[in-house]
Amino acid sequence: MLLVVMGISCTNEEQQSPNPEEATPVPFSAIHVDEPNNLRSNAPAETIELSRENAITRAVDKASSSVVSIMTRQPVRRFESAQDEFLRYFFGGQLPQENTNVGSGFIISEDGLVVTNQHVVGSNPSEITISTVEGAMYEGELVGFDELTDIALIRIKEDEVFPFVTLSDSDDVIVGEWAIALGNPFGLFEDGQPTATVGVISAKNRDFSPDPNNPRVYIDMLQTDAAINRGNSGGPLLNSNGEVIGMNTFIYTGGTSAGFVGLSFAIPSNRIERIITQLLTSGVVILDYDPGMEFTSMTEQLYYRYRLPYVRGLLVTSVNRGGPAFECGIMPGDVIVKIGEERVVSEMHAWALLRDYDVGDSMKVELIRENELYETEMYLRQRVSAK
Repeated sequence: MLLVVMGISCTNEEQQSPNPEEATPVPFSAIHVDEPNNLRSNAPAETIELSRENAITRAVDKASSSVVSIMTRQPVRRFESAQDEFLRYFFGGQLPQENTNVGSGFIISEDGLVVTNQHVVGSNPSEITISTVEGAMYEGELVGFDELTDIALIRIKEDEVFPFVTLSDSDDVIVGEWAIALGNPFGLFEDGQPTATVGVISAKNRDFSPDPNNPRVYIDMLQTDAAINRGNSGGPLLNSNGEVIGMNTFIYTGGTSAGFVGLSFAIPSNRIERIITQLLTSGVVILDYDPGMEFTSMTEQLYYRYRLPYVRGLLVTSVNRGGPAFECGIMPGDVIVKIGEERVVSEMHAWALLRDYDVGDSMKVELIRENELYETEMYLRQRVSAK
């Protein structure tokens, strides 16, 4: 029989005639006491440290160095008023001549091409400042922008090699997969690190009816519940591989809220790639095909004046003989209600939809003529340059 008393091991015989001089005390720290599994971890410290890393932390680490803060200055278009003169007379000084805007962006090439939202840079910035995570500040040059899709391209005016992110195929995005938003909310980028927020892809292909007072049209948007706030505009939305699947653009607040409520929207990466390719080529976005017709948004005045169907769509005002519209049977007076699978709601919406097609594509068109619904297919040909 073996007994264990205060860490000293002995037999029954030894216990009956102990020798105090031969007994060696055992340090308390060496005594082993079995504990329940939920109170003790046998995992090495380095294993626990490694377990903190996951796909999200790796994606953030991979892409953070390519995220930038963008500050722009925009001249103020001012019309002098009696109130301006009153303020200047009584309070002195000059009224502000420039507006300052702060947003986010991400580098897509080693030579310093930066993608951001057009509403971040405006249409005629007098100054663009790019700040990196290392704390370096560079002057930016506007390569081009497309107000309709809210996409702008900037080049960093410095001969260096920059870290950059890659664009993923946004058509492969899965609803429910991780989505990681990086950016500069409320100008917190001053410490050199972008803010990371995490959610999932909530929905794909969200379309928003064009606002007559807003020149931008948002279609095929990615919806996420990753927190996005003011200043996040232009920052990347990543998948768990650290690749860009979209560009954070706006949030839906609803009610009286002015902040994030779980509805954020990003321009898909495939649309970004299509637009910036044209911006790099010419600085502007122009269709490389001519649909061969002119059209305008339907209005209430047009309904009554020409006794047209009371529907939203496009009134075809002219058709070029020999062009794609003429060849597929479209005539002046027709009301186009669908392009592809999309219901057309305005002229701006139509131009946004047309940008999804290339030379050689066939485009389905639905139209109303004399109160009858027709469907036709338009084959898109290369635009002929004027000589």
